[in-house]
Amino acid sequence: MISRRSVFRRKPIEHIATEHEGELSRSLGLWQLTAIGVGGIIGAGIFALAGAVANETAGPAVLVSFLIAGVASAAAALSYAEFAGLIPKAGSAYTYGYAVLGEIVGWLIGWDLLLEYTAIVAVVAIGISGYFGFLVQQLGLTLPAWSLGAPGTGEGHVVDLFAVVLCLLIAFLLNLGIRAAARFETFVVGVKVAVVLLVIAVGFFHVSTANYTPFFPYGVGGAITGAATVFFAVFGYDAMSTAAEESRDARRHMPKAIIYSLVISMILYVLATLVLTGMQNYREIDPESGFSSAFAAVGLPGLASVIAAGAIVGILTVMFTFMLGVTRVWFSMSRDGLLPGWFAKLHPVRRVPSRVTWIVGAASALIAGFLPIREAAELTNIGILLAFVVVCVAVIVLRYRQPDLPRSFRTPWMPVVPAVGVVFSVWLITFLAPVTWLRFAAWFALGLVIYFAYGRRHSALER
Repeated sequence: MISRRSVFRRKPIEHIATEHEGELSRSLGLWQLTAIGVGGIIGAGIFALAGAVANETAGPAVLVSFLIAGVASAAAALSYAEFAGLIPKAGSAYTYGYAVLGEIVGWLIGWDLLLEYTAIVAVVAIGISGYFGFLVQQLGLTLPAWSLGAPGTGEGHVVDLFAVVLCLLIAFLLNLGIRAAARFETFVVGVKVAVVLLVIAVGFFHVSTANYTPFFPYGVGGAITGAATVFFAVFGYDAMSTAAEESRDARRHMPKAIIYSLVISMILYVLATLVLTGMQNYREIDPESGFSSAFAAVGLPGLASVIAAGAIVGILTVMFTFMLGVTRVWFSMSRDGLLPGWFAKLHPVRRVPSRVTWIVGAASALIAGFLPIREAAELTNIGILLAFVVVCVAVIVLRYRQPDLPRSFRTPWMPVVPAVGVVFSVWLITFLAPVTWLRFAAWFALGLVIYFAYGRRHSALER
């Protein structure tokens, strides 16, 4: 018979902070971490999802959708910031849940993030592919119809070949080592932010306030549903926090990087969505390549091509951040014995978990190649929202259980801020489609089978 104590056993915070020191290479500074966070947040939300949600769900109120999602995300971000300064280890929500709420909670959140982060990589790859198709058309080139979309997205589409190649490319970059990969990420984030600023600056002169009426064409409920859809576009700092063990000074830098990255990104989101819905009536916005089609519609096809190229390059950073996140969560779970230790083996020179990186690259490539973007996106949001609930609850529990732990950052207005994160996250979950719940329940059920068949008995705490 399985005891309650065995599945809710916890690692002491002091033990987690000192174990496995030196396994991963500590190479990341504050601005590299911030770039990884911005890279994870800014991307598909502006270049892909903003247009789709404005056209189909919220209209000009897509701005409200991003603000609602941003409030929920900010409350969770402050909770993540406290944990990142307190437990500077790989694993993020998995590690925090394990330390505070017990092994079974940590396992379920870690298992959840393996699917969610991998699906996000795939969703973003599909989003980039839409801009790639637009760019190909603008250049007058013709590619085989079978290679430009997943089955069901158009006549003759067999596989989204460009999305598949992108997933494998990111896996290759991550395997070069964290120092080289972070340099690439920082450079490309700079390019992406420059493109977004260009969009805002030029697009401002083509805004017509008439396009903002009606502001809520699908009702307030449409804006809320849109918030649940775009939510995965306003986090990314959580995936960045999985790299804490590769930061040069995680206790000081991780909390700052989490907050900086979210603030920068939300400012850009608000300005960009105002420009997009002001340039075109929401019914005319292209769901796949919103900004490029908007600039083409106002007589700027050259700039539209620049934006499409910038989107392709810039959204790569989102794939980078979340693939980094899923590989570090997987690595941490394997190092703790909950998954086979074979996955936790590091490259002898580059000190990265190369085995799981290639596995994740292949899995995300399959999802991106053969699922339409909406079906792939449905795999992402519910699990991330539940991870936010766990982190917000855990930060409250730990603050009252061990108030004197040395925290380099303390979540303000405790327990109100994390409670707001819990309420918003649960609220947004209720707006997700029933099929999302069914898929999520099936994944959780499989995770429980694996935990009780393997993870509980091989756990490092058990040994």
